[in-house]
Amino acid sequence: MDNLYDVVVVGGGPAGLTASLYLARAKYRVLVVEKEQIGGQITITSEVVNFPGVYKASGKELTETMRKQAENFGAEFMLAEVSGFDFSKEIKKVITSRGEISCFGILLATGAHPRKVGFDGEENFKGHGVAYCATCDGEFFTGKEVFVIGGGFAAAEESVFLTRYAKHVTVLVKGDDFTCAESTAEATKNHEKITVLTNISVLSAQGDTALRSLKYKNDKTNEITEYRAEEGDSFGIFVFAGYEPETELVKDFVKLNEQGYVITDEQQKTNIDGLYAAGDVCVKNLRQVVTAVGDGALAATELERYAARMHKITGLKPQIKEVAIASEKEHKVIANSLFDEEMTSQLNTVFSKMEHPLRLKLYLDSKPLSEELKNYVNEMAKLTDKLLVELVENHTESETPCVRIFKYDNSDTGLAFHGVPGGHEFTSFVLGLYNAAGQGQTIHDSVRERIVKINQKVDMQILVSLSCTMCPELVTAAQKIATLNPLVKAEVYDINHFGDKKQTYNVMSVPCLVINGDKVFFGKKNIEQILDLI
Repeated sequence: MDNLYDVVVVGGGPAGLTASLYLARAKYRVLVVEKEQIGGQITITSEVVNFPGVYKASGKELTETMRKQAENFGAEFMLAEVSGFDFSKEIKKVITSRGEISCFGILLATGAHPRKVGFDGEENFKGHGVAYCATCDGEFFTGKEVFVIGGGFAAAEESVFLTRYAKHVTVLVKGDDFTCAESTAEATKNHEKITVLTNISVLSAQGDTALRSLKYKNDKTNEITEYRAEEGDSFGIFVFAGYEPETELVKDFVKLNEQGYVITDEQQKTNIDGLYAAGDVCVKNLRQVVTAVGDGALAATELERYAARMHKITGLKPQIKEVAIASEKEHKVIANSLFDEEMTSQLNTVFSKMEHPLRLKLYLDSKPLSEELKNYVNEMAKLTDKLLVELVENHTESETPCVRIFKYDNSDTGLAFHGVPGGHEFTSFVLGLYNAAGQGQTIHDSVRERIVKINQKVDMQILVSLSCTMCPELVTAAQKIATLNPLVKAEVYDINHFGDKKQTYNVMSVPCLVINGDKVFFGKKNIEQILDLI
């Protein structure tokens, strides 16, 4: 069975990456399924200084090293969304947006997502002043007053990060003090641009198209304070009030505690045979990278034993794929390219699966960014004969630079990128090419039918930041819809170079989805969620 794995790891954060490394090194076939960005929540952390053996690194750098280690031992990776499981037989099924995957054991390493506080106005101003990721949205509040809600590690650390942009940061702590390490808290308390207020409950946030006022109460004195932005100005609120576990997929059959975290035994095993859990999704006293890594290692060793037993019971043993190692000549070619070895490997994998060639039409102007886009696309085309680059002369395209994707017969796929598709949008751009050049990523027949049935023009603008880890999921989903229905367009804009979009739609958070120029939505979304909005 080519589609049979020893273990499928659901979630590509530190716990999942560690488990995949251990399993692959022990010569078990393992697949990591991640719906967004390999690395998990830690990728938005600008500086990690408490991981043993690593003096200092960003969250993205740390997890990228983990991923490369796992991949070098033979671990496989897939970007897809898991929608369900089947534990009824010895060979279990993981149901994903790219089809069903068979395996003996499953590791749930789905982590957690930011918790909402629930104050009046929080939901209404999401994307228009209320944000949850400093890395993604901090720049939108340059020169403005910013409030941070929370008293944990994230609140303390991200408050300091926000001082790069904000005029001043006020941290509103629910308790008597921060709950994180004293060294982290002190850096916040002693920062000249930060004010820390304790025993505070946020009551409401109000405004019009943006935030104009905030009310909060001192729980000890009952004094209510109202902050009002200066005339004609606005401010920002960043919520770092802890996390909620990603257990929606298993809540009906896995034992959870009152807070919704997965209950495991000392070996990370759940109440379901063959299902283990690791990392922030589990009941634990400390949620840090180092504890997630420990969970992943322990779960992996137990899953090794479980998979070995299943080999004997079923008589089946998954076939491990050989790890391809680039030759010295290939390394030299890569070194002279805009793309590093890893990016080149990803591109070559996608190009080999493209069923039909594509035309990449460039609409440029005299700005340096246009030259950057031209070089970027030309370097990509050098790696394959399935991409033909065309420079469109005397065009009327106003939103430049732009690359539009056409089929070889010059029919429009509906896909376009305004700017340079680097950073976190590299993968989504490549997946867009893959989906435009044939069948592309597998989706459920019911979802495909919904897409095909769209009978009116739909113009989607996806406003992104290249540093945003949540943007690619929305981009990939919108592009997939566009490739399956000629009435749908999906155009991506790097909002850092298209400020008019930011002003037009009052965007203070990404990703932002604009449908037909008037319906505006914020936050990551999958295909079905987009279809519900169309």
